[in-house]
Amino acid sequence: MLLLYNTNKIEQLQQALKQAEVIVIGAGAGLSSAAGYNYTGERFQKWFKDFENKYHIKDMYTGGFYPYTTLNEYWAYWSRYIYINRYVDAPKSLYNTLYNIIKNKDYFVITTNVDHCFQKAGFDKKRLFYTQGDYGLLQCSVPCHTHTYDNKEMILKMLESQCYQKEIDSGINKMFVPDELIPYCKICGKPMSMNLRADDTFVQDSGWYQSLERYQTFLKNHKNKNVLFLELGVGYNTPSIIKYPFWKMTNEWKKAKYVCINQSDTLIPKQIQKKAICINDDIETVINQIGGTNE
Repeated sequence: MLLLYNTNKIEQLQQALKQAEVIVIGAGAGLSSAAGYNYTGERFQKWFKDFENKYHIKDMYTGGFYPYTTLNEYWAYWSRYIYINRYVDAPKSLYNTLYNIIKNKDYFVITTNVDHCFQKAGFDKKRLFYTQGDYGLLQCSVPCHTHTYDNKEMILKMLESQCYQKEIDSGINKMFVPDELIPYCKICGKPMSMNLRADDTFVQDSGWYQSLERYQTFLKNHKNKNVLFLELGVGYNTPSIIKYPFWKMTNEWKKAKYVCINQSDTLIPKQIQKKAICINDDIETVINQIGGTNE
């Protein structure tokens, strides 16, 4: 149930959604967290209890940076991580509800998330710009070239190799994958890595640049319309990707409005206060209420 002090802002958001000709969604980690993609607690315990016992790792994020001594163990960890955060649907239907709210609008999505939840919920892949990579792609770790590779089949084989039973979800028993499943670059022979923007080795492949061009073209073609910038769960780790550009465009575009929904990080510059709605609340709670009223 929504907090009382947000009631008027929810009504303002409903009106803004109705009036908007165009919706540009900017999504950060807080959106996927609200959808149930938590990196601690029950999900972590179910899939990484053995790694916690051996290395005293307390969450998935920390485990991703642990200096494993072998690639066999490294890929044991990462295959589980990728599987549950990329190929398993989010525990909650938040992304589906969001899609139902905006699907009849002219929309585009820019996100720093790498879990592909938008496309799985039905969003048009040509209206999505994943700026920081994709858990579902591998690249050369050097990198010696700028091509990326789908990893689903490989990840499933790695996952199954760790189980004594055939069913993938029956329980993880081994903390390693066999040598033959470890991915190496077919061009230079170096190990492959995830296509994630963690350092300067991140590969921006042709698909990345095509998405960037579509996003830039979309903004250029719609700047004179009633545009609603809808920011969901964006913090200050990389504010220059979504938050700051949204502020700037809201300020400069005559008909633009800005909405921020987050449990924190809802401060805005005074220049756009009259064109902004900031809701300091749980994203799922807000979106579910809006979704219910729009059905």
